[in-house]
Amino acid sequence: MRTWMVTRFEDVRTVLSDPRYSTESITWGNDEFRDAGLVIAEGTILERGISVVDPPAHTRLRRLAMSAFTTRRVEQWRQTVHTVVHKTLEDCQQRETFDVMDDYAGEVSAGVLGVILGFRIERHRELVTALNEAFPSDPALIDRAPAAFGRICEYAAELVADKRHDPADDLTSALIQTSDEGERLSADELTGLVAAMIMGGSDTVRGFIGNAALALLDHPDQSRLLLSNPDLADGAVEELLRYEGALSTALFRVTTEETELAGTRLPAGAPVIAGLLAANRDPRRFDDPERLDITRTGPRHVGFGHGLHNCIGAALARMEGAIAIPALFQRFPRLSLAVPRDELRYIDNWAIRRLVALPVSRSEKSGG
Repeated sequence: MRTWMVTRFEDVRTVLSDPRYSTESITWGNDEFRDAGLVIAEGTILERGISVVDPPAHTRLRRLAMSAFTTRRVEQWRQTVHTVVHKTLEDCQQRETFDVMDDYAGEVSAGVLGVILGFRIERHRELVTALNEAFPSDPALIDRAPAAFGRICEYAAELVADKRHDPADDLTSALIQTSDEGERLSADELTGLVAAMIMGGSDTVRGFIGNAALALLDHPDQSRLLLSNPDLADGAVEELLRYEGALSTALFRVTTEETELAGTRLPAGAPVIAGLLAANRDPRRFDDPERLDITRTGPRHVGFGHGLHNCIGAALARMEGAIAIPALFQRFPRLSLAVPRDELRYIDNWAIRRLVALPVSRSEKSGG
């Protein structure tokens, strides 16, 4: 399928902010795009979800969703993250070697999300399994993804039903309350929003924590600097998101009319991919972009996207990173790779940058 990719920082910002580049591929995608099966979650409640609709539908959905993200609730999440991180590190402490991706990053991201959304504890493992199948490490297992997306939507519907019957102090209950006051979210919109949070709030956080851990293992001077200066945590997260966040690209944009970008004519219905990680290494925007520097200041990155569809969970993801990443190195200051560096692999996925595994030793130098 003929596709256009943009990688320069300013071009990426243009594609992500100009309304002529639509996320609503079900409306604007050409026949080739549709025939390739690239309409997001086509045939499910997610095909008209918050990530893939344009204003005014998007404006309404985002306003209602963000009304549940109160200052008090976000501060409650901070304690939740600390609690989940501590418990997970205690579990890792019992092993000489462990996998940062499965044993730490995956457990933290899914555990925090489960508490925030209000999942019953017995659903936790099922949720982790479904997320692993929806975003598989092995491309040979991609045929399981549609069923996994379906299960996640079912879990979201069950969760919404549970919280309607028995509300609690969690985000799902807050979203239901929001939908019942004044302008309402429909049942499908509410379920789709919860399902989107499950998918967007777990795998990407898992990927980012793993990428950040590896970056700090590759740059021990930066990990030592972070350990000796805990106040650098927030800035370190921004630099680590720029250096190697979990999203290689944004979701497809589709041109709503014939347009020109950087001297190139694009026909109406053209699928365009915005390279987020490439933009974050653009030397026109960032000085010495290949260097990791957790004290870096200056231009903002596009690790969470840009414009109307900037990640709705960015504040939570930043908080998780600022707590979970330093905590890993504080607990295990002698952390090292348990395998040679050149044996590490990434999942075969064009949009997500995530390690298959990151085996580490908590006390001995055994990798290379």
